[in-house]
Amino acid sequence: MQTTTSQKIRIGIFTLVGIAVLVVGIFVIGKKQNMFGDTFSIYGTFKNVGGLQVGNNIRFAGINVGTVEAIKIINDTTIRVDMRLQSRVKPFLKNDAVASIGSDGLMGDKLVTIAPGFGSTDLLSKGDRINSTNPVDFDKVIAQITHVASNAEAITDALSGIVGEVHSGKGSIGKLLYSDSLEQSIQGTINSAHQTIKSVQQSSQGFSENMQAVKHNFLLRGYFKKKERKEKKAEKQAEKQENKKENKKSDQGDNGNDN
Repeated sequence: MQTTTSQKIRIGIFTLVGIAVLVVGIFVIGKKQNMFGDTFSIYGTFKNVGGLQVGNNIRFAGINVGTVEAIKIINDTTIRVDMRLQSRVKPFLKNDAVASIGSDGLMGDKLVTIAPGFGSTDLLSKGDRINSTNPVDFDKVIAQITHVASNAEAITDALSGIVGEVHSGKGSIGKLLYSDSLEQSIQGTINSAHQTIKSVQQSSQGFSENMQAVKHNFLLRGYFKKKERKEKKAEKQAEKQENKKENKKSDQGDNGNDN
């Protein structure tokens, strides 16, 4: 069966489209992996990479500047992460910069974040080791949160039991809030205080009446009259002294005006 001209044209078109898609794919992947630009490599060591994978992005000051080239296990406590960075970031990458592993958003892919250094003027060179910090172990965080939640639940149950006993009138607080005996006791105390005050008032009134009766008694009448005369005499003397002082001040004022 001979191939017609239209079929040959279709095959040629599909071939060209396939080649174009392949070239574009290679270009996109190569650009993402920094295969076509000028790059340099550094590395960092971590105790735990937290799910980081080869090909994940490296971010400096919020800008994607490279990718993770390789992840190697050195020993049971050290993992080496090789990083390929664009040369444009090299003039800003000081040797006191710090690399850490984070996430691109809350549930995004893992990435390496490089925080710029400030205390040094020396720059990192090709093949140098960058300072690093280990990522947060989310398993431990979740375990701690679970433990805290369990303790909170136990505390809540205990508080619920205490509140229930208080509502039922048990314990000192329950009796204080819900028992009528306390109210009756307080009311009785108030009534007793009123009776006491009333008795004191009556006693004071009786004492005053007794004193008036004693004053009019013919045996003690002379004593009280003599006492009244002394009091009046003392009042007159005090009044005279006060008048003398006022007159003296008045004379001094007149002498000053004459001068």
